[in-house]
This record gives sequence, C-alpha cells and structure tokens, in this order.
Amino acid sequence: MAEVGILIIDDDIVSQRALKNVLDSEGWRVRIVPLASHAMAEIASGAWSLVIVNVALTDIRGPIFTTLKELAQGQADAPADAEIDAARPKRIRVLFLIPILAAKETQPVLEREGLPYSLKPYHLNEFLEKVGDLLVEAGAIASPIRSMDFTIRRRRHGSRSARDKRSGAMFASREDYQMSEEEMVEFEHQEEEDRKKREKQQKYREHL
Repeated sequence: MAEVGILIIDDDIVSQRALKNVLDSEGWRVRIVPLASHAMAEIASGAWSLVIVNVALTDIRGPIFTTLKELAQGQADAPADAEIDAARPKRIRVLFLIPILAAKETQPVLEREGLPYSLKPYHLNEFLEKVGDLLVEAGAIASPIRSMDFTIRRRRHGSRSARDKRSGAMFASREDYQMSEEEMVEFEHQEEEDRKKREKQQKYREHL
C-alpha cells in the first residue's frame, strides 16, 4: 500500500494546527501550504493522495478551483514523474473545507458539482470518515475509517458538561456536538501531554 500523504491548503493558523494534529495522529504524512497558488507545484508532483483545501482561498470561477474540481471529479490525474515511487497512486482526491462565512456562496456550487466538502466547524468523526473514504478512493488505505477511539477530556474550570459524561465517545452524536478548531487543538495537545506522561511512567517502571 502506498504511503499516505495529505496536502493541506489553508492560511488559517488555528485550522492548520487542528488539521495537522488530527491527521498526524493517524500516522499520515502531512504538509501545509498557506497559498493555493503555491500548492499547484506540490499537487503536480504526484506526492499526495489527498488535498484538503480551504475553498475561500480559491476563486470558484478561476483556474485553481477548476484544477481542483477536475481532480475531485476524477477527470485529471497527477502528472507522471519518473522520480516518484511507482507504488504511489497517481489519482489524487480533494476535500474542500467551507468556512461558515463562505458557505452561502460556495456550498451551492460544490453541491451542484458533486464535490466532497466539509463545513467548519467540524463534526470530527464525520470529517475523518470523509478523509478515509477519499483515501480509499486514492488507493492509499485499504479500508475507510468508521469509528474513533478518542475521548474528550475537558479541563477548563475543573468541570465537565453532561455531554462529556456520556458514553465516552468523542461525540455522543453528530447531531448534538461539534468540535471547534480551538477545541481540536486543545484536545490534541492534551493527548500529547498524556502520551508523554505515560512514556515517562513506563521508563520509570522499567528502571525499578
């Protein structure tokens, strides 16, 4: 199976951190490019299985959006390159991110064109399911993602909401919970701190 490479085109620093933390946790190779125009060379390299792009950075009537649309619709492949590992899939998938302020203009266009998109803020499980489905289409992973093992740990003010006290799933249901990008960053930071703590405890036990 080919290496999973994901290219993120987004100029929002909070969004960049949140997406990279979540996708890094799956063991995938992630790169961030803040400008759509600068990302075209990366896309042409064929080194990426999936492009995640903030649609607000593209002109939906311009050439960059057209290129991404054609990739998303399977009408274009990444150019062949002898230097690229032949095992890496040439087909690139695209997931468009729609910020709430851009939804009125762009969401109808993406729906009319049948393009995959995710609204911000995210339902994290739904977002990762879409990413997984697109990576399967690209031939980068064998099976889609259907469930998450994350547990929300809210430490603000030393309290937990009723929603946090439910079954332990990251979302009790997609209908009643959305995680903002700031919360995604906070959650991933806490996960990293917990991981370091566990490693430290393990090393201490090994030296006993």
